[in-house]
Amino acid sequence: MRIIALSDIHGSYRKVEEILSQETAGDVLVTSGDLTTVGSPRDAEDVIKRLKSFGKPVLAVCGNMDLPALDDVLVRLSVSINGRGVIIDRIGFFGVSGAPLSPLHTPNEICEDEIMRRAVAGWKDIAEAERKVFVPHAPPHNTNVDRSFLARHAGSTAVREFIEKYQPDVTICGHIHEGRGKDVIGKTQVINCGPAGKGYYAVIELGKAVAVENKP
Repeated sequence: MRIIALSDIHGSYRKVEEILSQETAGDVLVTSGDLTTVGSPRDAEDVIKRLKSFGKPVLAVCGNMDLPALDDVLVRLSVSINGRGVIIDRIGFFGVSGAPLSPLHTPNEICEDEIMRRAVAGWKDIAEAERKVFVPHAPPHNTNVDRSFLARHAGSTAVREFIEKYQPDVTICGHIHEGRGKDVIGKTQVINCGPAGKGYYAVIELGKAVAVENKP
């Protein structure tokens, strides 16, 4: 399976369309949040419809800059993996919307306990899948992919704890734009896609091995 992974679109729909026009060989399209920047339900619906127009299954969570109400839009459009799981071709996808509480008080922040609760709930839905892909908005704490512009680790401790305990094959995240890149926790490949609104994304090949590549 070839997964095209986006995060932090922030309403830059034209840039996303440019990305996807280059990745027609993808099997599944995953977005790990920040579809908008405090956008409306109509804005969220617009971006999901644009993503669906490329003819691939779309799976999504919301980010910290998406209003909490936008999760209802994702559910209605049958793309949500926030606290739930979906199995496609024996590969399970599950995720967590929002990001940890922070001094910035962005619109969609939740406590670490709630992040863990949603992650475990989604894992249970896909427990029988052969491979497992975890899609939180926030990256795991204290990794190569959670350093903010101040060089501080700003990821989620619950995301890290979950990965260490459950060891999904891949974790796809975003949130910290400067953290674009890859890391490994145990057997889990972790990738921060970078901001799709600036043309960054990732491609994950799930075969006998896992191949992860940041683009461009």
